Amino acid sequence: MNEFREALLIAITTPIYAIVIGAEIIFSYLHEKHYYSVKGTLANVYLTILNFSLDILVRGVCLFVLNYFFQFKFTEISNPILYWTLLVIAQDFMFYWLHRVDHYCRLFWAVHVTHHSSEEFNLTVGFRSSVFQPLYRFIYFIPLAMLGFKGIDIMFIYAATQIYGILIHTKTVGKLGFLEWFMSTPSHHRVHHASNVLYLDKNMGMLLIIWDRMFGTFQEEEETVPVVYGLTENIKTNNPLKMVFHEFIAIVGDLKKPASIKAKLMYVFGPPGWSHDGSKKTAAELRKELENSALKSDPETQSCKAELGTK
Repeated sequence: MNEFREALLIAITTPIYAIVIGAEIIFSYLHEKHYYSVKGTLANVYLTILNFSLDILVRGVCLFVLNYFFQFKFTEISNPILYWTLLVIAQDFMFYWLHRVDHYCRLFWAVHVTHHSSEEFNLTVGFRSSVFQPLYRFIYFIPLAMLGFKGIDIMFIYAATQIYGILIHTKTVGKLGFLEWFMSTPSHHRVHHASNVLYLDKNMGMLLIIWDRMFGTFQEEEETVPVVYGLTENIKTNNPLKMVFHEFIAIVGDLKKPASIKAKLMYVFGPPGWSHDGSKKTAAELRKELENSALKSDPETQSCKAELGTK
C-alpha cells in the first residue's frame, strides 16, 4: 500500500516539478535574473541523488523502529479525517524541532549545511538535500508512533509535505497575503536561506510558520534588507566531496586546537560559529554585535533592519 502511495506521489509530482522548474528557468532567462547556473543545478541533483539513495537503504530500519514504538502507543485515533489532519500538524511540529537542532548543534549542522551552501536560490535548491539526515531523522518521529500514528503513515506524510517544502524555494513568488501568517511561504523561506545576520537561523517551519512565531525563530523578509544567499563563509566550490564533508573537516580542524575538553565538546555539539578564543562568532553573537552597532550609530532606534549584516 505504501509503495503504491509513494509511486502515486512520484507520478503526480514529477510533471509538476518539470513544469514549474521549466517555467522558472524560462522566466529567469527572459528577464535576465540569472537564478540558475548549470554547475549549481548539477550540484543540487548530485546531492539529492545521494540523499535519496541513502534514504532508500535505511528506510526499512526507520520503519522497523517506528513500528516497534507504535506497539507502545497510549492513544488511538479512529476518525480518519482527524487522524490524518493531526498527523500532518504533529509531523510538521516534530520536523520544526529536527530542523532547529540541525541549525543549533554543529554536528547536525555539518549534515544540514549542504542544503544552505548554494549561493543561488531556485526550485532545484529544494532538492539540495542534507545527505546524511535519513540516518537520524526518524528519531524525531518516534513520539508520533507512540501517539498512535503508524510508521508507514508517518513516512508517507513526511514525503508528501516535502513536496510543498521544495516548491517554496523560489524568488519568483512574492508575499502571499494572509497565508504569511500561518504557512511557510517563499518569502519566509528566502529568509531561512539568507546569510544576513538579521536572518540567520530563522523560519524553520516546512509547512507551517506558526511554530516559528510560537518559539521565537520567526523573521519577516524586510524590503530594506535584501537577502544574500549562502553561508556566512561560502565554500566557493562544487567539489562533490567538499560539498558534503567540508563542515566535518572544519570540526576536525577545530578539535586539533589546544583547548579544554569542554571547549572541544562545544566545537562538536555547540552552536555553529562557537569558538573558545572568539575567533569566530555564533549567529546570536553576530546579531548582538549588529544590534549594538545600530544603537551606537543611532541611539533612538531599536532596530537593526537598516543593516545588511553579512559577515
